Amino acid sequence: MSEKQRNMLRVLPYHPIAHYFLLTLLGSILSTHIHACTSSESSSLLSFAFTLSSPSLNWTTMDCCQWEGITCDVAGRVTHLHLSSKGLKLKGGIFSSSPLRNLTHLTHLNLSHNSLYGSLDQAGFILSLGPLEVLDLSFNLLSGELPGSLSNNIRMVDLSSNRFHGAIPSSFFQQAKNLTRFNVTNNDFSGYIPSSICVHSSSLIRLLDFSHNNFGGNLSRGLGNCSKLEVFRAGYNNLSGSLPEDIYYATALEEIAIPANSFYGGISNRILNLTNLAILDLYLNNFSGMLPIDIGKLSKLKVLLLHSNNLEGFLPPSLVNCTNLMELNLGFNLLKGNISAFNFSRLGELRKLDFMSNHFTGILPISLYSCKSLRAIRLSLNNLEGQIQPEIVSLKHLSFLSLSGNRLTNVTGAMNILKDCRHLTVLILSTTFIGEEMPDGAHMADFNGFQNLRILALRGCELTGQIPIWFSKLKKLEILDVSLNRITGSIPTWLGTFPMLFSINLGSNLISGEIPKELCTLPMLLSEQTAAQVDHGYLELPFFASQAVPDASILQFNSLSYYPPSIFLGNNSISGNIPTEIGKLQRLRTLDLNANQVSGNIPDQISNLKNLEKLDLSVNHLSGEIPPSMKSLSFLSYFNVSHNNLEGEIPKSTQLQGLNVSAFEGNLKLCGSPLLNLCESFNGTDTDDDKNDGNQILGFHISVVIGFTIGLVGVCGSLLLIKTWRDAYFKFLNNVQDRLKC
Repeated sequence: MSEKQRNMLRVLPYHPIAHYFLLTLLGSILSTHIHACTSSESSSLLSFAFTLSSPSLNWTTMDCCQWEGITCDVAGRVTHLHLSSKGLKLKGGIFSSSPLRNLTHLTHLNLSHNSLYGSLDQAGFILSLGPLEVLDLSFNLLSGELPGSLSNNIRMVDLSSNRFHGAIPSSFFQQAKNLTRFNVTNNDFSGYIPSSICVHSSSLIRLLDFSHNNFGGNLSRGLGNCSKLEVFRAGYNNLSGSLPEDIYYATALEEIAIPANSFYGGISNRILNLTNLAILDLYLNNFSGMLPIDIGKLSKLKVLLLHSNNLEGFLPPSLVNCTNLMELNLGFNLLKGNISAFNFSRLGELRKLDFMSNHFTGILPISLYSCKSLRAIRLSLNNLEGQIQPEIVSLKHLSFLSLSGNRLTNVTGAMNILKDCRHLTVLILSTTFIGEEMPDGAHMADFNGFQNLRILALRGCELTGQIPIWFSKLKKLEILDVSLNRITGSIPTWLGTFPMLFSINLGSNLISGEIPKELCTLPMLLSEQTAAQVDHGYLELPFFASQAVPDASILQFNSLSYYPPSIFLGNNSISGNIPTEIGKLQRLRTLDLNANQVSGNIPDQISNLKNLEKLDLSVNHLSGEIPPSMKSLSFLSYFNVSHNNLEGEIPKSTQLQGLNVSAFEGNLKLCGSPLLNLCESFNGTDTDDDKNDGNQILGFHISVVIGFTIGLVGVCGSLLLIKTWRDAYFKFLNNVQDRLKC
């Protein structure tokens, strides 16, 4: 270009409209070029779609770069295939990569959250897709073993929530030099966890998740070579042994989660090398010994879950230096010491504190009320004493409080304080306040607290008095347990007015009177449709409960959605009949009326409880038969009507005949399987009237026979002796014979 031309260009004016037009034209040209899909890649995608049985994909235009789930590069080559949550299914039993091999620039393959089943092509499913960097097949139904090896370019593999099984081949990671994330959680893998990943393959790995499988044996050395490893998860397997020492060389680790295994040994002081650690989850193992005395050096810790182990000793004072802690769970261990001496005030971010089932002593620590973010406190099953302090009201977010199994006093004062914790939803104060009087009357005057309470448990406190009237104002209550006390009086009718209540336990008290019919009108027990409208959500901490049947195990509930609808009234002095209205409680799964003075018949309406699993009517005064309609209760797994006055045959059904004899014993007139006394064809014994009737019938038969014999002899004798009678008789027979032939 000449100097003159350059000067002319310098003086050309700038026109915004012209500039915009040129950019638009250029963009249109480039856009046309980007979406120029090659015919070979279109054919490959259509071949892949042919292997699927699924709702039709929107793959109808000529240009495959415009198809649903397809992304192309500027040259029109397919780079991303993203078809998650499309309801895809495989037509055959093998998921082959052959149709995708011609997609030579495919880097991302995401088929997660579908219904793909079958096994991966063992002839190098992943290896044949050489350029592939991201593979996500999670949340499908894929099974079988993994193919031999990963490719060199692969960076992320997610095979979680499938049905893969077998061992992960030792060669699987050898070529994966760029692998950063590997997730196989929630499958059926077995064998050893390949902890030598970073020895023979990628040292770039940042996440390894092997949790919820069947891996076994020890963790071998090798994780220490994963210099960039941030997350290691292997919980809910069958792993054992002690942690490999070289894991403490992986100083980039931010999370170690290996719960629900069989690891043992002490928690090494070398764990303090992992200064980036934010989550340490070792619960439900067999770790023992003392907590590292300088654990406070892990200042980035946010979650520390060490419950259900065999840890002992005192709380390390340095723990207060973990100022970022949000959740601290040391429950179900052997820890001890005066908890009130520990300074919680520096743990300002703490939201959940669980020290359940240890040997802590002292009073409730005042410093705990400085943790203004606290939402859940569980200090149950320790040796704490004293009273609940008014300062607890300052915890404005507190929703879960469990102090059961301690030696607290002044239950009335506690209730007057706690009613002002406006967000409290779970209050468990069982087996404490022993022998006191149930708060009521003037002490709870003008009651308007606990407006969000969903669970109230005062079980096993030996409280006296009656069911207090202030309970009737807890309109959000869903579970009420005041069993194992010394409550007297009758069951108040207003218990049937709770709009959310679905579990009542009044068992093992001194309650008398009849079962109120109003109890059979609880909305949450009437229909599934009503209950389905309630969002129970999840609790801040799980709560523990056991059903009141023999050999019942203690269960853990994270949500009220899983807690069985139930009514426990057993071991009281309740009298009267079982109300027929009981048949309206369609959602009821447990009904326990044992050891009372209930009389009358078992109402036939009880067979309407189609979801009933446990029914205990033993040790009462029930009479009559077991309703035959009860054989329709197909979910019934526990049934007991022993020690009543029942009679007749036990209805024939798979459930009832499969029960132990003890479920029916103590009913002298009851018969049929599984009892040994079989039912007779004719019930009862002969009476005098029966004998008289029999004699009359026998006499009638004898009279008929004698009369017939005399008549026969008289006629035949006359015919033989009187000739004129004999001639007339035979003449009559000849006439009859002639008529029959016509």
